[in-house]
Amino acid sequence: MKVDQAKKYKDLEVENTRLKKLVADLSLREVMLKEVIKGNF
Repeated sequence: MKVDQAKKYKDLEVENTRLKKLVADLSLREVMLKEVIKGNF
């Protein structure tokens, strides 16, 4: 693996981690909003 390929791979790993955290956060917000709508807060 060349240096530029390794850097690109590392950048993709960082972006993937960021996106996974974003999805987790949005999923949690969705669950919380559904509970508020049901009146379970």
